[in-house]
Amino acid sequence: MHLFFSTPVWANKIENYENINKELLKYILSAKEKDQKGTIKSNSLGWHSKNFNLNDKGLKNFIQSIKPEINTVLKDMNWDLNRQKVNITNMWAIINNKEAFNQRHQHGNSDISAAYYVTTSENCGDIVFYDPRPAPVFKHPIADSPNILNASVNSIKPLDGLLVLFPSYLEHSVNPNLSGKKRVVVSFNISLSNI
Repeated sequence: MHLFFSTPVWANKIENYENINKELLKYILSAKEKDQKGTIKSNSLGWHSKNFNLNDKGLKNFIQSIKPEINTVLKDMNWDLNRQKVNITNMWAIINNKEAFNQRHQHGNSDISAAYYVTTSENCGDIVFYDPRPAPVFKHPIADSPNILNASVNSIKPLDGLLVLFPSYLEHSVNPNLSGKKRVVVSFNISLSNI
């Protein structure tokens, strides 16, 4: 069997996430205090920050901690880094309280997108990914049970410190937060551009 046109999704906990998450949560709550309204994107009932200033001191340790995971993606994809530079183009936070969710969307004009979980709890809302190929979505045989070859929808359960990276074209949504606790995530986009 050959797996042609597979869509990779990377998920791994970052090192020292407990300390990183304390710093990030303080940074995010401060941003929310300064801008209660935030912005509306895919979020429904939740708070979505405006884009962060990537030079802020409060993000420095987090950005350093995700670099090894980003490098894994770049290596796996075998992209030519002698002719392209890698940039985190934007970063923001989302706080989903009870019943908040994010509608299906994708991140255009980027190459890799990410979700990093700062605070999670049981039933706080899985991130759901959808098959990017249009043909199998419109017509496919009935399967006995879903697996990696036949599923048109897959999800990842959020965990504190988990970084999920995926191609920006991959449509995704977030299920409603059914817990009584805040679900706090930092999302960002990565683009490669010619040197």
